[in-house]
Amino acid sequence: MARQILTLNQISIKGLERLPRDSYEVASEFSHPDAILLRSHKLKAEDIADSVLAIGRAGAGVNNIPVAACTQRGIPVFNSPGANANAVKELVATGMLLGSRGVVEGIEYVRTLAHEQDEVALNKTLEANKKMFKGSELSGKTLGVVGLGAIGSLVAEMALTLGMDVIGYDPALSVEAAWRLSSQVRKADTLSALFARCDFISLHLPVLDSTRGLINAELLSAVRPGTCLLNFARQEIVDEAALVEALEHGHLRSYIADFPSPALIKRDDVILMPHIGASTEEAEDNCAIMAADQLRDFLENGNIRNSVNFPTLQLERVSGCRLSVTNENVPRILGSVLSILADENINVIDMLNKSRDQVAYNLIDIESRPADAVLDQMRALNGVTNVRLIGNCV
Repeated sequence: MARQILTLNQISIKGLERLPRDSYEVASEFSHPDAILLRSHKLKAEDIADSVLAIGRAGAGVNNIPVAACTQRGIPVFNSPGANANAVKELVATGMLLGSRGVVEGIEYVRTLAHEQDEVALNKTLEANKKMFKGSELSGKTLGVVGLGAIGSLVAEMALTLGMDVIGYDPALSVEAAWRLSSQVRKADTLSALFARCDFISLHLPVLDSTRGLINAELLSAVRPGTCLLNFARQEIVDEAALVEALEHGHLRSYIADFPSPALIKRDDVILMPHIGASTEEAEDNCAIMAADQLRDFLENGNIRNSVNFPTLQLERVSGCRLSVTNENVPRILGSVLSILADENINVIDMLNKSRDQVAYNLIDIESRPADAVLDQMRALNGVTNVRLIGNCV
């Protein structure tokens, strides 16, 4: 039977092509789908059918998905980190150039001269007034990058190629991210130290309890005069009231962001874009491909890559019969599962167990198919969230 994938947004055809038609049905309406694939659709917990095994987000952020409710039900939520990184990096570069060269103001000024039909007179006017839009070059300036993940590391590398000095701050920097990062990126020990030393500051953080409103009045008071703050991450990271105060008092020269708001939209010292950081054909293709591949690998093999609520776990298939078991991260549950298999004389060929916070996830390759009653016995164990039989078991 073909697996059913419910799409809640328009998904790139290049991503959908990763789901073979002979084994997958993809549509915007299913009553009992096996998985959900979406982009920005606001998904409610009550809208997730009991049949759903996984949710894939063709993008990095998952604030439109009820992750906690999914975790409680044993549903892994996948995202696509890094798939849109180049698109965001290029828009950050655009933002820095717009914030340093008077480009926006210059374009708006030229439009006011539409009435001038004499080319000689027009050129004379432009030559006389172009000094109003005099800017500065990025080369030699200092960029502070807050968050050095997939996007932040690319932004840092881009700035280095433009001749900028780069300072980075990321207390949660992974080993993988550290390997990607150029040795020319200087490390700041604290956020306040970074804010005090930079001409441009670019934010690349997720929205968490620890990052919501992180850029506050205290930090903004530490910036050097003339600093430009760029936010192509999430609106909630910046305390808007503190931002406005910093702009009013000249602590910040300008704010450039991808998140318009009524309080900022008419300010001359703010440049706002309509949330287009990942709006390129290439980024949409890359995100859809990554999300579809991850969903398929999970549905067909139980493997987990880039989940925001489950541990990363990949086990090479050595048998046609595989169990996936999700349970609370407490002692003895895995032992009880293995005991049930042993009582049925079912041999374990290979297995892998990992945990993340309160969730434990197990892949167990076995020699023969357990009876449905055996699977029900496992599901009845206290602390077991779900049990799934994967593959063509005989």
